[in-house]
Amino acid sequence: MRLVSLVPSVTETVAALGAAEALAGVTDWCVAGAPDGAIRVGGTKNPDVSKVVALRPDLVVANEEENRREDVAALRAAGVEVLVTYPRAVADVPPLIRLLGERLDSTEAAADLAAEVEQALEVVPHTAASVPALTLIWRKPWMAVGPGTYADDLLTRCGFANVLATHPDRYPTVHSEQLRHPGSATAHIARPDVVLLPSEPYAFGDKDLDAVRELVGPDAAIHFVDGQLLTWHGPRTIQAINAFSALARTLADSRS
Repeated sequence: MRLVSLVPSVTETVAALGAAEALAGVTDWCVAGAPDGAIRVGGTKNPDVSKVVALRPDLVVANEEENRREDVAALRAAGVEVLVTYPRAVADVPPLIRLLGERLDSTEAAADLAAEVEQALEVVPHTAASVPALTLIWRKPWMAVGPGTYADDLLTRCGFANVLATHPDRYPTVHSEQLRHPGSATAHIARPDVVLLPSEPYAFGDKDLDAVRELVGPDAAIHFVDGQLLTWHGPRTIQAINAFSALARTLADSRS
């Protein structure tokens, strides 16, 4: 099996299944699990399609959100098989792990890892969402995690209540007026008690704190979080469940 992964979390999962040697190509953003011999084929949004084709992969793994449809179409037009993944909930992760295990002839390792994720899920079977939260993912414009996304499902399971849970968009653009004065005109937005600032895709840092405070107002607590834990699915899902559950409990206790 010769595999090209266009998804950093898939690259990490493949390595966790003991099949890293199958990775003929990976993206520049595949910072975990890629073997030294894997060819870098560009970014997730701008892979070098000709370089991928030249690697003569048996399979390319892509993601509905991270990769562009035109690149997937170009690879398929060149005769390359492309598996497009799209986990929108934490419960989608174990089946995806098992599927990768089947394709990589690592079914036993995949069964073990999937079972670990399922065991972690049993500990937080959609706990009561008690901490109203806004999770920003971009600046200029401000964008946030909305409903129907892996990150939203993860945080909800762990005890956060997404203030954009009823918004029609999966990654809404938000404005200060909406967050400071939610009301009938902005029925899809509630006031957050906490703002989560992940380290990716936009790398939030201290430099952004004044602007975030101007966006949300003076009352919300602000916490930096690991962006990879928030969005990478696979072996990192277990650590994410533990970390975000603990953070939600701490924040809920501080409010009581």
